[in-house]
Amino acid sequence: MARYAMVIDTRKCTGCQSCTVACRVNNELPIDMIYNPVMTHGPLGKFPHVRMVHIPSLCMHCGNSPCVDACPTGASQQREDGIVWVEENKCVGCKACVMACPYGARVSNGAKGTVQKCNFCKDDRVDQGKVPWCVQTCHQKARIFGDIEDQDSEVFKLVNKTKTTGRLLEELGTEPFVYYLY
Repeated sequence: MARYAMVIDTRKCTGCQSCTVACRVNNELPIDMIYNPVMTHGPLGKFPHVRMVHIPSLCMHCGNSPCVDACPTGASQQREDGIVWVEENKCVGCKACVMACPYGARVSNGAKGTVQKCNFCKDDRVDQGKVPWCVQTCHQKARIFGDIEDQDSEVFKLVNKTKTTGRLLEELGTEPFVYYLY
């Protein structure tokens, strides 16, 4: 069984937001909902060595998902391949998972009365052998998706052979499966 993960190379990300737009369009999200915002930090440094850092954010598809544990109805679930998702017809919109997620990756949809989030485009992309829309649309190839347990995959190689890899809030013990290259 695959264990899906994403690597985001912040050295390549230009902050163009094409990943955010692709996600919004393909998931038919309302204008006020974003699953994967890109945060910009900077300018950093001193002239003439000034730079901007762009940090795409999304659900971390944690190995130890506090959002899944917090859900009272079982709507928040995790598949064997690691993808964390919300079964909409079980969600009562209580927002317990929103409060439990330390990454702010869940969004309340007031019109539907449910909570929604990135699911790595599991149904229309990953289950069809394709990469998520945000990866597909990244012009700079800053997002890499694959099976982290496959030693031949690019994700495995980047995570295990690159010294500048990190995970957000790793100290919380959530075991996030989104890695960042710095």
